[in-house]
This record gives sequence, C-alpha cells and structure tokens, in this order.
Amino acid sequence: MDKLLIRGGRRLQGEIAISGAKNAALPELCACLLTAEPVTLRNVPRLQDVATMLKLIRNMGVQAERAEDGLLHLNAGSLHTPEAPYELVKTMRASVLALGPLLARFGHAKVSLPGGCAIGSRPVDQHIKGLTAMGADIKVEHGYMVARLAPGLTRLRGARIATDMVTVTGTENFLMAACLAEGETILENAAQEPEIPDLAEMLIAMGARIQGHGTSRIRIQGVAQLHGATHQVVADRIETGTFLCAVAATGGDVLLRHGRGDHLEAVIEKLRDAGATVTPLAEGIRVQAEGRLRAQSFRTTEYPGFPTDMQAQFMALNCVSLGTAKVTETIFENRFMHVNELVRLGANIQIDGKVALVEGVPQLSGATVMATDLRASASLVIAGLVADGDTVVDRIYHLDRGYDQMESKLRALGADIQRVK
Repeated sequence: MDKLLIRGGRRLQGEIAISGAKNAALPELCACLLTAEPVTLRNVPRLQDVATMLKLIRNMGVQAERAEDGLLHLNAGSLHTPEAPYELVKTMRASVLALGPLLARFGHAKVSLPGGCAIGSRPVDQHIKGLTAMGADIKVEHGYMVARLAPGLTRLRGARIATDMVTVTGTENFLMAACLAEGETILENAAQEPEIPDLAEMLIAMGARIQGHGTSRIRIQGVAQLHGATHQVVADRIETGTFLCAVAATGGDVLLRHGRGDHLEAVIEKLRDAGATVTPLAEGIRVQAEGRLRAQSFRTTEYPGFPTDMQAQFMALNCVSLGTAKVTETIFENRFMHVNELVRLGANIQIDGKVALVEGVPQLSGATVMATDLRASASLVIAGLVADGDTVVDRIYHLDRGYDQMESKLRALGADIQRVK
C-alpha cells in the first residue's frame, strides 16, 4: 500500500495548474448516459473515483476513450446494461448519480446503494422521494435501488420537488432526469455548488432547457431527446482551497493557475482574516503568506458558506496559527476523524460533539499518521509540510480518490515529498 513521506519545513513557491473538479466530472460522466450520441469532456482529472466511474459506465456498455491532456471521448449509443453493481461502486458514493439518467432514458435501472468515505450517513431517501414524484417506482432490496416507471407511463413526468435538506447529488440526479421528463420540473431548495451550474451548462449544450441553475430554484423543461456535445470540466475549488491552505501554512508564495476565487469566497475571506494575501487574477489565484497566521473560527454549511470539504485542511492551518479557533461541523456527524492523527503530530485540539477547539502551537513534530478519508488525508499532508522532521501518511488511496498528482504538484512548489511503497 502506498504512503507519502514528507520532510517538513520547506516554503512553497512557484506555480501549478489546478485540475478539473472531481465533483463535476463524476455527474458529467453520468450525463453521457442521457444520449446515444458522442460526448467529449475536457479537463477530466486523473483520479481513482473517475477511474471507478469510467469502469462502471464501461460495464454498462459505454465506449470511453481517454486522450491526452484530460480529453475523454464517450459514447453511450450501445448501452446494454442499465445497472451499477456493488462490486464496482462500493468505494464511491457518486454511483447514485447513475440512477436518474438511466431511469430517464431507459425507463428502468438497478443501482447499488452507495459506498465511499466513512464520514457520516448519506441517505438516499431524498433521491427516491424526488424520482418517485416524477413517476418512478423504486424499491430498495438486497442492497440495491431497483427502479422502473410507474404503470402506464412511458417517460418520467415533470414535478415540483422540494427536498427536506439541501442535497448536491440529489439536485444533480433530478436535474439530469428532468431533462428527458415530460413537462416542467421545478427543483426547490436546490444545491448551489459551482459543480451544479457546470453540469447544467453541459446539459444545455446537449439540448436541455434549464433556467435558474446556481440558485436555490431550478426550472427544467423536458425535451424528447438530448444530443452530443463537448464540455470543459470546471476547475476543482476544493483542490484550489487545499493548496491555498498549504501555501498559507508554509508561508509561501504560489500562483494557482485556473483557480476560481469566485467559487471559494468563504475560504478566501477566512484566509485574509488570518493574515494571508489572496489575489484573484485573470489566470488564477495568487496566495502569499509570511510567518504564523492568526487562527480563525468557522462553521461549515452549504454553499456559498464554508464548505465541509475544506474543514480538515483549514483546521491543519489553524493548528500552527496564533491563538485559538472554534471549528463547528454541521454537515457530517463523523468528520473529525483526522483530529486524533493531527494530535499525533503535536496539535492541540479538543472535541466536544460537533465542535473542535484548536489552540495553535509553534511547531508540529513529524510522525506516522493514517488517512481516514479523502479530505482528512489532505489535512495530514498540510500538517506534514510544516512539521519538524519526517511525516509518513499511510492509506493515501483516500488521497488518490480526489487529488490529481498531489505529490508531484507539491514537489514542483519545492516540497520534499515522495510516494513510497
């Protein structure tokens, strides 16, 4: 099993390119299931989750061919098996995104209940509730969601869907399904993360009729069929935020090419309050920091608030900042598993339910730590970059799920980091 060996204490300097967003690429791979015509995606990141999704749709009969520079050619014209088996999706919760497109185009689907990180429950009841309102008959049996159109229907039908909570994958599933439904669908309480308008723009390029994407109310007029298109995956805001925190922690000066400041306003505001200089530019984002920053309290919430996917990385920055910060996690009930590992590196953190109290220390000390989930692994890398001595991060298969060549990018910025067996 691969590990990362980090020798801390080096200031990050230079520039790197931010890859395409994992959380945009995964639903957009599923969107190709909506048409029999060829679809081309640009800027597709090389990630384990993307490889898993490609394996899944290929198993269904989709032709998927990777070219250079993140180019991916897809064709679902010969799709023969509208099923997502457990063996292929047990490590990835995004498998549920296949349900809406398959049901909309073929009228039936069988999709395994999702797996993924052990950071809290991810109920699929909102997906079932919304698709049922559109005319689906869905049963959960033997670990699978078995779906088909209700008797008498030949297509899904438009509906007003108001979810009990803001759900990103739910919004994406309904958005894709509604494109081929009969009549109008209105999504209330829709998620607003940048990956959703990016998916909507791809669907519009395929012939969908969508309004309001990027707001809490999305309106979709169903069409009889969609056609092929070419689409560029938006830059990964969480990768951008992770490198922003890494540079701030090490007191560096880095240009993150393709980074979108307008997608990270809550994080950037906290970094500026901490004392970092963050400058959005035409070509990306420049971040500069010097010395120890000031610890910042924050509370995770739905976009455009502070993202839960940045909680662990900013906590790592707080660990070596001046003062004390209160970190409140409101999205997932089990997302402080990185705390014990940060404590092994010398961090001073106390947990009380959904709140972590972080008192900054002048210096962390290298040790062997274990990644417990995707973003936790990134926080341990950041901590290792500023720790004295050697840090070994074990179980980095979590990291490979969501970061495209992270160690190579860090080495390009001057970090002493290498992958070891």
